[in-house]
Amino acid sequence: MQPQPPSILQNIIATKQREIAAAIAQISFHDLEQQAQAASPVRDFAASLRQDGVRVIAEIKQASPSKGIICQNFDPVQAAQGYANAGAACLSVLTDRDYFKGADEYLQQARAASDLPALRKDFMIAPYQIVQSRALGADCVLLIMACLSDAQAAELYALALELGMSVLIECHDAAEVERALRLPAHRQTVYGINNRNLHTFVTDLATTERLRTLFAPEQLLVTESGIHSAADVTRMLAHGINGFLIGEQFMKTDDAGAALAQLLNDVSQ
Repeated sequence: MQPQPPSILQNIIATKQREIAAAIAQISFHDLEQQAQAASPVRDFAASLRQDGVRVIAEIKQASPSKGIICQNFDPVQAAQGYANAGAACLSVLTDRDYFKGADEYLQQARAASDLPALRKDFMIAPYQIVQSRALGADCVLLIMACLSDAQAAELYALALELGMSVLIECHDAAEVERALRLPAHRQTVYGINNRNLHTFVTDLATTERLRTLFAPEQLLVTESGIHSAADVTRMLAHGINGFLIGEQFMKTDDAGAALAQLLNDVSQ
């Protein structure tokens, strides 16, 4: 048998390990902790999602491994302001350089451009990145269960909560949901169901419909990937999901904020 080639996710994790080593050589963990303590106060990401109505985490991203360049005239400040004006609940900003053409600066610029809480969308595998996220001004971090062992997830989760941030725990199958639910629940915990298989990058909205039943009604849920229309939003609402992480659908247009406003208007009709 031929060995399986590394998946996109495995390649990304290997890249992250190199990035972290390079970052530590530039700024020590201790210095980073001091920067985190001096960062602007945390905005309550989870509380923003708990409000009534359709709650959209509007994503700012320039590219993806599956689609290549999504937004030709990329401007994180303009996108953040447009999203805020259109009624977004929160922002999500890609900071991964190699695969999504993101940057730490985009997070800082987008967060400064509005009053919305911001998620640092990246692949977190080490405590250094969690502290770095708060130092950059992040209000929430993403923990992808497919990237982490139980011990890693527990360590990063506890550290993020200690720093006052919300945590979006992402799952894309039943085994990952079971692992995520073993972490102690907290008011800052948000559970994300990713409709995209991170090994193949294929999307299927039935993933959310299937996994939603594993969560208690009071748990804060967000569906991620593959939401392209008001019909998709309505389909998820029927399953008790009112939190949505949407990016590509907005960023591929000339005006991301207007695209969000149109979607929310279409859903309300």
